[in-house]
Amino acid sequence: MESRVKRGRDSYSRRRALISVLGGQRITYLMAGAMTAVVYYCLLGLGLAVTGNSVPYLFPVVVCHLITVVIVYPWYRLVVFRVSGESWVTGYLRFYVVGLSFLGASLAGLPLLVEFAGIPVMVAQGLIILASPPLSYAINRAWTFRDRSAA
Repeated sequence: MESRVKRGRDSYSRRRALISVLGGQRITYLMAGAMTAVVYYCLLGLGLAVTGNSVPYLFPVVVCHLITVVIVYPWYRLVVFRVSGESWVTGYLRFYVVGLSFLGASLAGLPLLVEFAGIPVMVAQGLIILASPPLSYAINRAWTFRDRSAA
């Protein structure tokens, strides 16, 4: 009986520690997501202002996405998911593959919102950005930054 109680307490302590760690990771992820959105949105606004109507609006979307991913990857790797011992390049490539899915959402969603619904590019991109963080967190946690040493 005593060992059961002790085991139960250990299990409870582990669950609380896990919840605490995940809660902290969610907070840093939300900060990273906000930082990513701000960096991308500012770059996109600048890109659209500089290019004007000389190039299709989807071109700055692609370029700004690439620049943003390069800028924010270290934060996700070092602060949010705290990965060590794995190649930065391999991790970046996985991170970019996940990012490509969201770039795809922008490339598909923007024309629908801009051309058919008549929503301005920056507003439409803002709507798409709001929809992506929950899905991005799940994919990055489970695939991009998972602990491969345990496998």
